[in-house]
Amino acid sequence: MFELSPFYQELLTSLNRGLLMSIALIIPSAIGGVLIGIIAGSLRTFGDPVVKAIGDTYAAIFRGTPLVIQLFILYFGLPNIGIYLSPYVAAVVGFTLCSGAYQSEYVRGALLSIKSGQYLGAQALGFTTLQVIFWIIVPQAVRRAIHGCGNEIIYLIKYSSLAFIVTCVELTGEGKTIATEYFRFTEVFTILGLYYLGLVSLAMVILKKIEQRLYVPGFGHN
Repeated sequence: MFELSPFYQELLTSLNRGLLMSIALIIPSAIGGVLIGIIAGSLRTFGDPVVKAIGDTYAAIFRGTPLVIQLFILYFGLPNIGIYLSPYVAAVVGFTLCSGAYQSEYVRGALLSIKSGQYLGAQALGFTTLQVIFWIIVPQAVRRAIHGCGNEIIYLIKYSSLAFIVTCVELTGEGKTIATEYFRFTEVFTILGLYYLGLVSLAMVILKKIEQRLYVPGFGHN
């Protein structure tokens, strides 16, 4: 019977442990990012000038600065003003805010693509502005933004590896620890890459199912 060497046994045990942590980082960050994206995208499109300015500033900051810097500020910078976040919380907050900024841009673009006649027609039927946005405009925009939002979730899976820099030991952190201990970097990071490929492939299947679920025949075609 085939038996793994002690090295591979320890490697797989560590990577599986790191995989669970990565999933625990990715899922809340992805959900939070989508929710923030929908809210921020809607406010950036339909809000008053002050609200639009706040939303645009948020998007500009988190899209215009490296995620590494954002994580450093959250974990190492905030303690200087008395705010202490655990490695896990700092990573999730950083990923969520960064992802939400990108998602808001996809949502904003999709909202702007909806013809104004639908907005005016709904108001003529007695809908309030809020009802028009959340019951008529946003559902259509989400369908149009699904591809971009899905790509951002794929990116999130890959840049979740940056959690290691704020001492949150996830998949990459576990792999780096084993590689450093045994000096077998090629083998470790090849297997690590396969883990991420599996995560991304699974996410693509799930996103495809969501797209099919939200599909409306004829929607988006002239």
